[in-house]
Amino acid sequence: MKKSCKITVLPGDGIGPEIMESAIEVLNAISKKYGINFEFHEALIGGAAIDATGNPLPEETLELAKKSDAVLLAAVGGEKWDNLPTDKRPEKGLLRIRKELDLFANLRPGKAYTALLDASPLKETLIKGVDLLVIRELTGGIYFGEPRGIEERNGEKVGYNTMIYYEHEIKRIAKLAFEMARMRRKKVTSVDKANVLEVSAVWREVVTEVHADYQDVELEHMYVDNCAMQLVRRPKDFDVIVTGNLFGDILSDEAGALTGSLGMLPSASIGERYALYEPVHGSAPDIAGQGIANPIAMILSAAMMLEITCKLPEAARDIEKAIDKVLEEGYRTGDIWAPGTKRVNTKEITQAIIQNL
Repeated sequence: MKKSCKITVLPGDGIGPEIMESAIEVLNAISKKYGINFEFHEALIGGAAIDATGNPLPEETLELAKKSDAVLLAAVGGEKWDNLPTDKRPEKGLLRIRKELDLFANLRPGKAYTALLDASPLKETLIKGVDLLVIRELTGGIYFGEPRGIEERNGEKVGYNTMIYYEHEIKRIAKLAFEMARMRRKKVTSVDKANVLEVSAVWREVVTEVHADYQDVELEHMYVDNCAMQLVRRPKDFDVIVTGNLFGDILSDEAGALTGSLGMLPSASIGERYALYEPVHGSAPDIAGQGIANPIAMILSAAMMLEITCKLPEAARDIEKAIDKVLEEGYRTGDIWAPGTKRVNTKEITQAIIQNL
């Protein structure tokens, strides 16, 4: 456990400031309980940064992030900035900070909350007990490979992209997957398409080599099409899934949708030196400023930070258990409300979580 954690706080746009306030309140409660000191430094990103400086990621924000142990980000974007040139829009700030901090791995948990099983598109018998983690390689693969382009050949348009992975890129994501599995149920499913893609054959070979240093963790290889099917057929069998950028983009959304509560999902983007934690949902400008946003994904993102960066997994478990209890007691913000449950606002559900800590 770290004695202190220096955190760059980026509330951003829309509901961002409201849900960030909730996360900070929960972290302050954790600070008192565990004696860890959090040093918060707030900065601008996204539309808020554009309004103040004309830049979606001011240099001061980037410098502050590089001097911190972790970055906690709420949400960026909104209709207000939709008509700006593409390179000046709020989302460019998010993309640039990921690139500048070399955040090569995206971690997306998919957990089925007992109190919200009805929200899942799957039968309760299939989804109950699901607790998995998708680790997606974030800076390589077909999204960044060269050559790429659109051109004309023999009188017709042709579009092409290159899926490419270097050994070192695969090694570092595989190592992270095995390390995370050690803190969980000690099983890694590596997903590829090695039966038809040479790049996947290399992926499989390198992941197998890295596994030699983690013999206490079970490794299975699975083709991406089969994995997509098995996530629906037997989601409880998965612990940690590790895969490339393209496959991870698709599978992480599928895994998230299984739980039926996208507004409840946190994420982490991890690099060799830096880490950024953010909820999966957007800025929801239509409900911004009304105090009714669901802060749970933001709070769970802070819990991921406690576990991974602050080396305080027991505090992360405390937060998860408190959220479980609050949901079991029937508290719901509007996005997850159902007849028979108690509709509460952002502050009320936050206080209920803190009381259960």
